[in-house]
Amino acid sequence: MTHPRQRLVVALGGNAISAPGKEGTIDEQFAQVTETAEVLCDAVERGYQLIITHGNGPQVGNILRRVEIARSELYPIPLEVCVADTQAGMGYMIAQCLSNALNRRNMACDVTAIVTTVLVDPADPAFQSADKAIGPGLTAAQAEVHRTKDGWQLRDEGNGRFRRIVSSPLPRKIVELPAIDRLVEAGQIVVCCGGGGIPVAVDSLGHVRGVAAVIDKDRTTGLLAHHLQAPTLVILTAVEYACLNFGKTDEKRLEQISADEAETYLKAGQFGAGSMRPKIETAIDFVRHSPHAEAVAIIAHVNKFADALDGNSGTRIVRD
Repeated sequence: MTHPRQRLVVALGGNAISAPGKEGTIDEQFAQVTETAEVLCDAVERGYQLIITHGNGPQVGNILRRVEIARSELYPIPLEVCVADTQAGMGYMIAQCLSNALNRRNMACDVTAIVTTVLVDPADPAFQSADKAIGPGLTAAQAEVHRTKDGWQLRDEGNGRFRRIVSSPLPRKIVELPAIDRLVEAGQIVVCCGGGGIPVAVDSLGHVRGVAAVIDKDRTTGLLAHHLQAPTLVILTAVEYACLNFGKTDEKRLEQISADEAETYLKAGQFGAGSMRPKIETAIDFVRHSPHAEAVAIIAHVNKFADALDGNSGTRIVRD
């Protein structure tokens, strides 16, 4: 393996860590991440240096549910601390599984996970509303219990399924970016910004404080990719392509589109606010502000990662 390798920032969606249809126990997560690590190794074999981010919606939701169940016995855990806990645990999991996969292929490379905080604006309008889904899917009956008993805000996901939603402010600054940059410069694979980063804000006294929110991990990943000047950003998710008229009889998959075309579709309401929309917005912003003329953002299924890198799968958003 030669240096320097091309930097590749990749965001792992929830299905890369918790397989759909399963309970999502720690053993199941390790098994799923072990499979995902093999997929990531395919990119390393192609000469890429990975900088990995990941989601944590189901995991944060489960911790919060444990807190609610145990509230008569144990102290509560604030939302931002739940983000920190899951980020550390999942970073450990991803780093370990990827290191093992690399060793099996005789590719020596250090993998380091960093607990990452991200600065947000306390005046962000997002704090006045909620649109970020966390936790597992719920039936209508389960959703109603949580709405009335626990005061949850919920969103109808269609097909009789509901998700809990929380505030999701924009990421303004990745606090640990200098440390991340030094590790990347040293040639390491870095796992960071898990769950969009732990949201923090500066109070009137200049003190940094955690805030109760979940930052969209794709938006933070885009910010990270921009600052690291990576030419390629990949967002791995549960679908193979971004689509027009998603889920309808006239659904049309998008293979390669310009940032202008993507913005047109965005304004037409083609992409869901809590799902594909932030991915498309991140992709547009990334390619437009990249110093690389050939910058590309790819949205693809985790199992099609290698195919997407080769241009044979996924939606590619390129400069106008």
